[in-house]
Amino acid sequence: MIKQIKSTETRLMWLAVGLVGLTISLYFSMVTTVFAEITAVDDVIIDVPVSCTLSGVDAEHTDTIINGTYKQNIGTTVLRVLCNDSDGFAIYAAGYTGEEIGGENSTKLVGANNIGNIVTGVAKSGNTSNWAMKLATDTTATYPVTILSDTDGSYASESYHVIPAEFTKVAVRNGSTDIGAAATGSVLTTTYQAYIAPTQPTGVYTGKVIYALVHPGNAPAPVICNAEATTITEAKCLQDFANAGDTNRAAIVGSMVLETQYTLKDSRDGKNYTIAKLADGNVWMTQNLDLDLVAGVTYTNEDTDIGYNAQTGEYETAAWSPVRSTYATSNSQTTTWCNGGTWNTQSGHCISNNTPESYDPGDLYWNTTTSDLTDWNAYRNTCDYSTSTPSCSGTNPIGTYTSSTGTTQYHLGNYYNWPAAVAMNDSSSYTTLDELIERSICPAGWTLPRVGDGEDTFQALWEEYGWDENNGFSNISTIWSAPLYFPASGAFDGMLYYVGGTGSFWSPVVYDSNIAREAGFNANKGAYPLSDDGRSYGYSIRCVARPVAD
Repeated sequence: MIKQIKSTETRLMWLAVGLVGLTISLYFSMVTTVFAEITAVDDVIIDVPVSCTLSGVDAEHTDTIINGTYKQNIGTTVLRVLCNDSDGFAIYAAGYTGEEIGGENSTKLVGANNIGNIVTGVAKSGNTSNWAMKLATDTTATYPVTILSDTDGSYASESYHVIPAEFTKVAVRNGSTDIGAAATGSVLTTTYQAYIAPTQPTGVYTGKVIYALVHPGNAPAPVICNAEATTITEAKCLQDFANAGDTNRAAIVGSMVLETQYTLKDSRDGKNYTIAKLADGNVWMTQNLDLDLVAGVTYTNEDTDIGYNAQTGEYETAAWSPVRSTYATSNSQTTTWCNGGTWNTQSGHCISNNTPESYDPGDLYWNTTTSDLTDWNAYRNTCDYSTSTPSCSGTNPIGTYTSSTGTTQYHLGNYYNWPAAVAMNDSSSYTTLDELIERSICPAGWTLPRVGDGEDTFQALWEEYGWDENNGFSNISTIWSAPLYFPASGAFDGMLYYVGGTGSFWSPVVYDSNIAREAGFNANKGAYPLSDDGRSYGYSIRCVARPVAD
């Protein structure tokens, strides 16, 4: 569209000059010269994506060492990082067999033909052979990295250090480097030392160290999964239940001892979770999900329960980026939780919210002491709901739980509203009663348990441990005791409440446009495997491994 623009600057000039007798004819002359026509506008937008690479030079070293001696400076590996991430990057290292990290032999030089291995260590004499590593960097370089410390000092010191058995951050840079064909980037060098005991059997021994580049610098440590796992001891990640495929997944489940606790990592953040095969035949997480959602971070079908095809039993390509990150508050009540919804100042609750919210209360554990809800009542009475941004005094959270330590299974985890639980930025289109949503923020291979009667539901599990429709549990503590471990983690809706009194856990089942199905229990009354509540509430998440497709 052609648009006429009148110059404000010129018009103001006429006002100033007119005070000293500018003629009318001159005014019209000026007016005719201050209009312009815009015929086209070009927008030039350049997006510079984050690009980070790690390369290694001379990464294979061969040497010969006589028994009873040691040798330093065995080869030099030059690691080069080219990275334009303004938030920096970190380099991790770990012993690596070629198949696993953190396994029995991951930090050893492994001998062929069953000859004795060489352990990791730094001794230069004695009867135990060992090998070690040392890092170095040029601190005067344009883009230097900082070498970090390990348990026995600094990797940058003159002494050598044991090979880390798990991914360990060994170097970090707080800013970016140059990139491109002629870029120097940041450089890190590694050398090795080996000591061969007098009794070491002759032979060829091979060891590996794997390096990983992670950016930004505060990102979680990398996690190596094992998609080929066929037993629970071979599995490394929760996601192995998806990546291994139906045959291997069935084999993993078959290798698990009933009600025995196993620990696997979530590849998305490296956190550990206990799991167990329970009496209903399914594998359950035995602690609450503690994933911190990060706005803009992309979760895919490779790591998250999205893109699941119920007909094939496989995950198809899918991605989800939450619009808001998990947040934490102390004792200040705001309507931050209610983004996209309506805050009810009379009840002090959020309503009609179909956008994802999640809350991290901190590293808190329930101590299995039940509450008569006096904690909640006392706390609620200190809150002022008379404004659109209510405030509460006192300490949040409070009650029968402890900070920073406790039994793993009683960790409270995070709290998620229903849109977050089903990994949606807008869940408003799902309104059909008892409609099942085949997606969640559980790890890939896991999902939210359904409600009602049927397989892989809360009810089917609880029935195996004594729950019935008429009497509930004969002893309500069954639900939070071993092997179930459902903590009375309460709920969150702008503040944490009912901890020690109730437990509420989302399902992927719709009730209506504002309500979804959930399961819960009251520490003083009973358990309810089929219930429902407003989607805006922040409840706990307990994931169950997806059964193998028929």
